[in-house]
Amino acid sequence: KWKKLYQIQRERKRIMRETCSKYKSNNRRIITPYHVSRIFVEDKYRVLYCEVPKAGCSNWKRVLMVLNGLASSTKDIQHNTVHYGNYLKRLDGFDHKGIYHRLNTYTKMIFIREPFEKLVSAFRDKFEHPNNYYHPVFGKAIISRYRVNATKEALRTGAGVTFKEFIQYLLDVHRPVGMDIHWDHVNRLCSPCLIDYDFVGKFESMEEDANFFLHLIGAPQNLTFPKFKDRHSNEERTTNKITQQYFAQLSPSQRQQSYDFYYMDYLMFNYSKP
Repeated sequence: KWKKLYQIQRERKRIMRETCSKYKSNNRRIITPYHVSRIFVEDKYRVLYCEVPKAGCSNWKRVLMVLNGLASSTKDIQHNTVHYGNYLKRLDGFDHKGIYHRLNTYTKMIFIREPFEKLVSAFRDKFEHPNNYYHPVFGKAIISRYRVNATKEALRTGAGVTFKEFIQYLLDVHRPVGMDIHWDHVNRLCSPCLIDYDFVGKFESMEEDANFFLHLIGAPQNLTFPKFKDRHSNEERTTNKITQQYFAQLSPSQRQQSYDFYYMDYLMFNYSKP
C-alpha cells in the first residue's frame, strides 16, 4: 500500500515540476514573505502546510494543532478557534533566516481540489448562507455591477448573489472588488513553482493521502484525519454532480473562460478538463 502511495506522490510532483519548468520562467526568483504568507508552521513535527481554502484546510489546521500539543483531539477544536484563534504560526512571521531554515529542512505539504468543485464549494459557503463579510463586501459590489434593475434591498444587503453573477465578477478584468483566497489560483496562494513541495495531497483522496502523510512524518498512531464537515454540516458536500448543476447555469463561453482562468491549476495538478 505504501509503495503505491509513494509512486502517486512521485508522479504528482513530477507533473508539477514539469508544468512549472514549461510555463514559468521565474522559478529561480527570490522567495519573499509574501510568497509564504499562506503557509502554516508546526515546529514539533517540522511541517509546513500551505492553506488552500475548501480543500480540507480547517481539518488540517486541527491536525497541526494536535501535533503541536495545543489540543488533545481534533474533535475538541471549534471552527472559530481554528480560523480566528491565531494558535498556529505562519511562515511570514519569521525573519529571512527562519523562513529559509524551515523551507530547507521541514516537510512542505499542500492539499488541492478540483478547481471548479472548489469554486462552487466557496460560492455555496460564502453566498448561499448569511455572511457578514462576503455579502456586504463582495455581494453589494457584484449586484450593483452585474444585476440589471437590482432592488434597493439587494443593493443594501448584498445578499442573493447568483452563481452567474459571481462568475461575471470572477472573469472581469476590472473587478469591482479584489480577489479572495477562497477562489484564487493555488498557483498564487502557494507558489508551487518557487517552493518545492514534498507532498501533494488531493481532496478527492483525502483520507488515504492525509493518513499517508501522517505516517511519513511519524505522527502519533492514534491521530487520524478528521472526517467531519466543518461548516453547514447538515448540507451535502459539493460533489462533481452539484458542480455540474451550477456550471449548467453558465453559457458555453463562460464555462470555457472559467476553465482558462484555472488552466494552470488544472495542468499543474493533473485534473482533466471538465
